[in-house]
Amino acid sequence: QRGVVGIGTVTDAYQPVEKKTELARRCLEELLRADFPISIQTKSELLLRDIDVIKRFEAKDVGVTLTCYDDALRRKYEPCSAPVEKRLGVLEELHAEGIETWAFIGPIMPYITDSGNGLRLLIDSLAKVKVASVLIDRLNLKPGLWGKIERFLEKYDRNLIPVYRQILFSKSDYFETIRAEIIRLCRKN
Repeated sequence: QRGVVGIGTVTDAYQPVEKKTELARRCLEELLRADFPISIQTKSELLLRDIDVIKRFEAKDVGVTLTCYDDALRRKYEPCSAPVEKRLGVLEELHAEGIETWAFIGPIMPYITDSGNGLRLLIDSLAKVKVASVLIDRLNLKPGLWGKIERFLEKYDRNLIPVYRQILFSKSDYFETIRAEIIRLCRKN
């Protein structure tokens, strides 16, 4: 039975080396030979290079990952990833080409993803670029990840370290509250 081929669900297929190797493009061309349904997830505008191939699939969708709305925060947390505006531009261009789009908000970084009016501005922007759906994911601690987060918070705002410890290692309704707020904002938009 034919299933959907997920591309970029664990590691982004559109990393900078893809400009030279074109591995993702060649994989798409191979999948197109049998017209497998595809679902692509990325943080990169490089995907637009392959829009000509993606459009030829009968069943396709593309999602873009966003961690926060504020690009200054994005640069601190994801310094090598595409700016927020470029990611929103990818969604807008894909929608204009008739390709179903979605957004993945994750991992939700407490007091970063939702800083200021960040959630509202992010959901408002996603509505403007007409994504079909929004997926959200909490920050999940995999082995070794806490040390990296703690080092990041040391530089970003060390006052958040005890807050993150409380949210991640104790009973906390933080993620349920954020999830409810995102759902509320999506329904509004």
